[in-house]
Amino acid sequence: MIYEFRLPDIGEGLVEGEVVRWLVKEGDLLQEDQPMVEIMTDKATVEISSPRGGRVARRLYAEGQNCPVGKVLIEIEIDVAGSGSAPAAKGPAAPERSQTPPTAASGPGKSQPVGASETGVLATPATRKLARDAGVDIGAVVGTGPAGRITSDDVKAHGGAPVQKHEGDVRIPFRGLRKKIAENMVRSKHTAAHFTYVEEIDCTELVLLRTRANQRLAAQGAGIKLSFLPFIVKATVAALEKFPQLNATLDEAAGEIVQRKQVHIGLATATEAGLMVPVVRNANPLSVVELAQEIDRLAAVTRTGKAAREDLSGSTFTITSLGALGGVLAAPIINYPEVAILGVHKISRRPAVVDEKIVIRDLMNLSISVDHRVVDGYDAARFIAEIKAMLESPNLLGVS
Repeated sequence: MIYEFRLPDIGEGLVEGEVVRWLVKEGDLLQEDQPMVEIMTDKATVEISSPRGGRVARRLYAEGQNCPVGKVLIEIEIDVAGSGSAPAAKGPAAPERSQTPPTAASGPGKSQPVGASETGVLATPATRKLARDAGVDIGAVVGTGPAGRITSDDVKAHGGAPVQKHEGDVRIPFRGLRKKIAENMVRSKHTAAHFTYVEEIDCTELVLLRTRANQRLAAQGAGIKLSFLPFIVKATVAALEKFPQLNATLDEAAGEIVQRKQVHIGLATATEAGLMVPVVRNANPLSVVELAQEIDRLAAVTRTGKAAREDLSGSTFTITSLGALGGVLAAPIINYPEVAILGVHKISRRPAVVDEKIVIRDLMNLSISVDHRVVDGYDAARFIAEIKAMLESPNLLGVS
């Protein structure tokens, strides 16, 4: 008897997942609850275990391919002697083996995209054929034509032209987190009308306050050292409460701008695997010290690969910072479907004019990219001005 394991919905409206790594081969014996595959979603990599014992009959999706939710991911022969199969499945109920299973290959090399992923895609038959011939999953292509229609140029840009091989080249598979980052960046740039605004912040008082706060925390044996980031997060949260249009998303299907009541701050974080965005949830009531503790926790679990799904999803506004490597200026790409992202740049001692005298101050640039469809430039400037006022008078933020 063949048991068809279908990719379950593992949260947040997931429609498909990418096969990052198979942990079993065809012909292997499986024990119940044995890990069999790693699946990449928009937010994290999830390890899926087998709900049945048996023998792996067929893997229907190769590493790097996307499997739609509800489609058969793997077939397991469960009437194998001594397999330890169990009568009850822990995943979604599966019907008997269908007569027309998906045709995705289980081995390496180019394979046909799954037809189900084309459902709801706006494209001409010629464009669909081009995608099939090129081995491109048309469901993953961002359409730039009228009403989001996918054009032949979109397919070519998504699939890319073959790159000539040269001796000494190092080829790294373009899949998993790196591919997901690329897809999100392209979707954001193709969808949101990016506009960037920059302001200079005098952080001299903030630098002094942080030093005094860390001295006090050390004397108390608190076991925590404040960076500048929790102060910036605190000021950003206060500004978002005053300007809720920047803590929003655009529901195009409903024709509505949705202003979020809760403030969940995403923190773009560099890891060995690539850029990830852990989330400080319900940041509104947290003090600077509480924010610092949560930021440290998130950084630790993210960089060690131990972050839970809720740690990496649901942000309403994102802050990106490279700390001491923050540079002078950058125009960050919005973390779609949010409508704004704040870029934090390094604090450095530079000349400034104070009371008509040239003095040395601790200065930093903040840049904000907004979706101009939702946020006007004037509102973005007022938002940054609010953050500037709090950072330049940091006693307003508190450190308790």
